[in-house]
Amino acid sequence: MIGRRLTGIDAARGIALLGMMATHIFPLYDEQTGNPSWTGLVLSGRSSALFAVVAGIGLALLTGGSQPRSGTALTADRRGIAVRAVIIALTGLVLGGLDTTIAVILFHYGVLFLLALPFVGMRLPRLALWAGVWLLLSPVLAYLIRPWLSSAVEPSTLDSNVSWEAFLTPGTLLADVFFTGFYPVVQWLSYLLIGLVIGRLRLQDVPAQAGLVAAGITAAAGAKFLSYYLLVDRGGFEALLATESGRIWPLARMMEVNLAGVEQTGSWWWLAVSGPHSGTPLDLLHTAGTAAAVVGVCLLLTRARPNLLLPLSAAGAMTLTLYSIHVWIMSVTDAQPVPPEPVWLFWISAVVAAGLGIAFTRFGSRGPLETLMHGASQLARHGSLSGK
Repeated sequence: MIGRRLTGIDAARGIALLGMMATHIFPLYDEQTGNPSWTGLVLSGRSSALFAVVAGIGLALLTGGSQPRSGTALTADRRGIAVRAVIIALTGLVLGGLDTTIAVILFHYGVLFLLALPFVGMRLPRLALWAGVWLLLSPVLAYLIRPWLSSAVEPSTLDSNVSWEAFLTPGTLLADVFFTGFYPVVQWLSYLLIGLVIGRLRLQDVPAQAGLVAAGITAAAGAKFLSYYLLVDRGGFEALLATESGRIWPLARMMEVNLAGVEQTGSWWWLAVSGPHSGTPLDLLHTAGTAAAVVGVCLLLTRARPNLLLPLSAAGAMTLTLYSIHVWIMSVTDAQPVPPEPVWLFWISAVVAAGLGIAFTRFGSRGPLETLMHGASQLARHGSLSGK
């Protein structure tokens, strides 16, 4: 820990940041063969899910950890979280106005934080029930709602990131953010709820840490095996190939890397898919499982030596600032006639992120956006910057 801070959680957040940076910098498919790249196979979908699960853990720790607060203390916590949500969403709107190929996640994060407010006072058993039901049923709701949105809202999806201009078409904005966009918050709330469940455990204890690793690996592997059984052994994949999307897209390759943008209609077999960014129960279960396992490993590694993963944990303590810088840098590099070599760009970005994180940690300071968010949250919770 740094003070009483669980540096393993920060390290997991740092891994998520670097993983998302890698998916933004490296191609997800080999340009010559069209086969999925290592980055696409390993990191696509899993990095952003880890980011979301750790966000849920952070909300749990902010509201009492294994002993959730209640009464006026919980009300104050909710005010602080709501202010955090607004700042994150505003940052996302600013970044959404940049010319970049990155699907900026921050506006959706802000909405997710607001949606999580009713759950932050729940104790573990009730919260776990909600998380399980939401993971299973939210994709079903999305499957039923998306065709209606396609006919009722024109267009039903934004063709860019959420920016200020998106508010001129509120119907499209709401459809995109909640159901049809790259990060549909109806399904993605599952990650925050699972993170809240994890954050309600006694994360400083070895049984909880080892349990996360075991449960995470079991869930991740089980989801993939069940999807394979349903799609290959039970004929689901053949049924998907007969749908309109199956005739248009190379589904076999996309299921390994990224199904965002593929219209999942025409067959209930879509819900048996576990491909990244498909938003199905098995996709959510698999990526949440990998996230839980990463968190557990990071907690175990930093249990005896809190600074063992310092480059990761230091960067993970100021991801809002570092993510924002990364998106801005990518908007600049994308505009260059000759883009920089991906390997050099990634490693320079990673070293700079770790260096900035360590520097701020050594001076006992938060990142600029983290400082703003913390101060605004303290004002909302307590009416003063001191938190008293």
